[in-house]
Amino acid sequence: MALLLDTTTIPLRDRRDALITTLRDASGTGRVELADDEPVRARVDLWSFGSASILRADSNGFANIGTTKSARSASGEHIAIGVHEAGAARYQVGATTQAVRAGEVLLVDVNRPFSFGWRGRGAALSLNTSAADLALPGEMIRRAGSRLRSSPLYGLFGNHLMDLSRNADLLSGSPAAGMLGAASIELARALIATAVEDVAGTRDVVEQTLIVQVRAYVRQHLRDPDLSPGTIAAALAISPRHLHRVCTNAGLRLEQWIIARRLDQAKAELAHPSSRHLSIGRVARRCGFKDPTHFTRRFRTAFGVLPSEWRRSTS
Repeated sequence: MALLLDTTTIPLRDRRDALITTLRDASGTGRVELADDEPVRARVDLWSFGSASILRADSNGFANIGTTKSARSASGEHIAIGVHEAGAARYQVGATTQAVRAGEVLLVDVNRPFSFGWRGRGAALSLNTSAADLALPGEMIRRAGSRLRSSPLYGLFGNHLMDLSRNADLLSGSPAAGMLGAASIELARALIATAVEDVAGTRDVVEQTLIVQVRAYVRQHLRDPDLSPGTIAAALAISPRHLHRVCTNAGLRLEQWIIARRLDQAKAELAHPSSRHLSIGRVARRCGFKDPTHFTRRFRTAFGVLPSEWRRSTS
């Protein structure tokens, strides 16, 4: 995690300039204007997930303005796809102005002049990546901007980004950070593609993306002993039957795959010096196994040794 700004640590007289500079540098836009005369209260965080990042701003009102000059100098065709968390915002690009309410998903192409912001207290977060990583034509991205809600993945993307941000401190520092970033980019790609009505292979794109999301969700929640196909389906806003069909089509035996990932995690944790003081049962529970005896049996079947034998061999 990179905490870019917390105004509670800054004198009142310096807060306005600090917020303007932080937002301008973090978003790569040309100008930031504060909309309120009240004392500035803001927090801005940035988390890295491999080739993607998540930016979150919680602050007084402001307008983030992408000028023609900043659009021309933008590098890597930067794309921000975000969720507005609190307050009422406004997004303007060209002659079109869009009201953005809490919970809505918004796509911002910073390679075009735009304005985004709110009055009063507000909060928003965005997944930041590039058109190159999305592997989609610029024209498709522009067309999808006003059609995101028509995608069957609209709610799924918003829920994913919110869930990821709630656990971002932990997840951005984990070995899975790069995989989660890749999964998020893949979901954004499918969201954009399925929002454009004439895209060929929409069903295949949706199913491929759902599998990516299933794997990402499982990796995030491996330690939850109640993780199951039912909880995964509920979290991804699909039916258990739909989840089963998608996994079957992809050749993924979901419950067995979850157990295998938990065993891999337990194997790594048992060998790690920081876990030496933990009992075998505690490690099993930390990795999502409710029954230590069941864990021991599964571990021996998978790796040919008992958990205790494996730990001694790595000491």
